[in-house]
Amino acid sequence: MTDRPTTAVVLGGSLSGMLAARALADVADHVTVVERDVLPAGPEPRKGLPQARHVHQLWSGGARALEELLPGIVGRLQDAGAHRLPVTTDIVALSPYGWYRRWAESHHMLLCGRDLLDATIRAAVLADERVELLQGTEVLGLIGTEAAVRGVRIRAADGAAAERILTADLVVDATGRGSRAGLWLTGLGLPTVERREVDSGVAYASRVFRAPEAAREGFPVVNVQPDPRAGKPGCGGVLQPIEDGRWLVTLFGSRGAEPPTEADAFLPYARERLRHPVIAELLAHAEPLTDVAYTRTTANRRHHYERMPAWPDNFAVLGDALCALNPIYGHGMSVAAQSALALRETVRRHGWGTARLSRRIQRAVARPASAAWDLALGMDVFYPGATADGPTLRDRLLAAYVGRLLHTATGNGRIARRVTDVTSLERGAQVLLTPSVLLAALVGPLKPALSGPPLTAQELKAAGVP
Repeated sequence: MTDRPTTAVVLGGSLSGMLAARALADVADHVTVVERDVLPAGPEPRKGLPQARHVHQLWSGGARALEELLPGIVGRLQDAGAHRLPVTTDIVALSPYGWYRRWAESHHMLLCGRDLLDATIRAAVLADERVELLQGTEVLGLIGTEAAVRGVRIRAADGAAAERILTADLVVDATGRGSRAGLWLTGLGLPTVERREVDSGVAYASRVFRAPEAAREGFPVVNVQPDPRAGKPGCGGVLQPIEDGRWLVTLFGSRGAEPPTEADAFLPYARERLRHPVIAELLAHAEPLTDVAYTRTTANRRHHYERMPAWPDNFAVLGDALCALNPIYGHGMSVAAQSALALRETVRRHGWGTARLSRRIQRAVARPASAAWDLALGMDVFYPGATADGPTLRDRLLAAYVGRLLHTATGNGRIARRVTDVTSLERGAQVLLTPSVLLAALVGPLKPALSGPPLTAQELKAAGVP
């Protein structure tokens, strides 16, 4: 423990970085966020975030962590227009195993545009006088040795000023998919980090629509999922209500079935390539508000820093810099919130200056990332070309059991709840291995399969679907 003022530096000013800064502001005297870009003042697009134009959701496991970090923030988001949707009551989803029923609420999700979410959180974090933002500032590398990091070298991103050193008791890398942490660590003499990538080859095409007036409140999420085990390119889509009476719609397809970049081909793809045309039917009376936004930045990439045989004091990696996930599963933001919470609790529990604190932090933030990683791999590893060697035996065994559970969940509400316990990041995967769940998976669905999407007559009428 130390009585002198403690300082932390967070590299990266997007969601993960801001939440890490908020977590550290509770346990450090001063936190500096270093961001290469100049951040917008309000809910506007920012550079370096290609996935922001596509569907996002904050699962209840992430929303609870967010509320612990920033009390009152969920209410602030809802006041700004974010929707709170019960799971699975307000989800209409076609899984690889059939349509899910709309069971009674087990958990929930928060839905809004990424610009609104980021701006609301950023304003709340930067209102804390203990947090300082250095924007338009580039990080050049770490200062220290293989035993301990002392700080970072920085300079103005436009190169107008000389480089300088920013020292800290803890440096947290939250720079996202473009993180150079692995190179920085080898430059200090540490071994190369174990890394795995699973790239489904999925591309995303998204547009924002004005929903029909009667469908602007209380409309469910609609999700048509591909079947990655079919041995052919998969196509899917998500319609998601966001603020201001709008629908954010993302279409996606893997290698050989990528969605179109042209606006006039958007609805035909939804109608002809997805396993069911329901999204195209719902969009028939919606007004397009934007052109098509497109990205291929969807690979799952995991750096196992928690397994490193040696780890320097005063350094940690979290967010997409640690574990970048296919955004379609909606877990990235929730993992960021849970990891920031784990960061704060680890420092609180052990205290500044204790031996192996940064090693403990790294292992703590890896836990929520590992849970989401296993969920994403259970699907993406089966797309053609996702890995050089194809699914491992563990991948196949895990997928076979999860597939049986998902099939059971289409007609068993108790199992549907257990599955959403895990997908909402409320509980760990061990809840799927209890004797009662194993028995239910063996028995299978208790109700017959649905023949079509479980939209109500009122919802269809509101959307103008005959």
